Amino acid sequence: MDVIWQLLQFVQQRIAVAALVGGAILGLLLGLAIGWWWFPVEWSNATPSHLRDDFQNNYLVGVAEYYADTNDLEGARAKLGAEFWEGNVLPETLQSMADDLGGDRAIQLRDLAQALETTPAEATPVEAAPAEDAGGGWQRSLSLVCGAGLLVVALVGAVLFIINRSQGTRAESRAEEPGAGYAREVAPSREVDWGIEGPPLAQFVTTYTLGDDHYDPSFSIEMDNSEFMGECGVGVSETIGVGAPNKVTACEVWLFDKNDIRTVTMVLMSEYAFHDEALHTKLAPKGEPVLAKMGEELVLETKSLRVQARVVDVTYGAGNLPPNSFFEKLTIELVAWVRPGQEAAQPGVEADFPPAPPTL
Repeated sequence: MDVIWQLLQFVQQRIAVAALVGGAILGLLLGLAIGWWWFPVEWSNATPSHLRDDFQNNYLVGVAEYYADTNDLEGARAKLGAEFWEGNVLPETLQSMADDLGGDRAIQLRDLAQALETTPAEATPVEAAPAEDAGGGWQRSLSLVCGAGLLVVALVGAVLFIINRSQGTRAESRAEEPGAGYAREVAPSREVDWGIEGPPLAQFVTTYTLGDDHYDPSFSIEMDNSEFMGECGVGVSETIGVGAPNKVTACEVWLFDKNDIRTVTMVLMSEYAFHDEALHTKLAPKGEPVLAKMGEELVLETKSLRVQARVVDVTYGAGNLPPNSFFEKLTIELVAWVRPGQEAAQPGVEADFPPAPPTL
């Protein structure tokens, strides 16, 4: 079952290529079936002019003997299908055969050729078959072709429906997990002692899952009066390997403060990336490297804000890449506070200041 699912997932990821290849194969099979099975080419009602040379010679000799015995020129013309020969091809063919043969047969062929030359062919109208008979075969053929085409389209649609249904079921099962595949603001599910900092201004949970190549959630941090203070979020910092989906080996946790000129960033790295010297050196300029392990806490501080990030869950993917090198799932909790002394400094918030000295 896993092999079938992997095949369906491969087709879903490369749907354009799969559709092109599948369409080409189906078209080839359909064409072979039409040309060799359903409607093979059949020759019928051939005239003497279309016969092979040896068969044609024997036939013409027989007609010449018939004319010599009966002197029935119209009957001979009908047997030869004279109206289907181009120009003087028929008399010339008879003369050529007479030159090659001898005796009575040569005389009979020459007599027939002379009779055909001296008696021009009368225009004999060819009766057209009834419209229903002429078109009936094509109508049946067209109906069969259309039916086969509809069958192919139905099969392709059924395969795509099964793929989308299977992927949708997987997505729904992931969505039922806490925080899976999306980011949200949450309230603490249990009593938490926040210490001297007090309750946070905001609390968020976000989860990255393998295949979410556009993972980049961000959250606004606002005061109780809806005053914007800044933003925090998580994004993809580095991937490894090739092919889809992207294999994320490190994520960035960042904090933006509207009252600060810098954005603080820390890099959560997989076990492989954290211990790989090249990756560690490459990611160090982006922010302080931290090993992503369950329960690990990061603290980001700016002039006005403080965010505590905690790794709630981390699961590594498996495949051809080194062990513990990319995330299958990574859940992070973000808790934001306004730093002590900053709330009173915000515009519009009254503070107790001593009265100003009188101005002289």
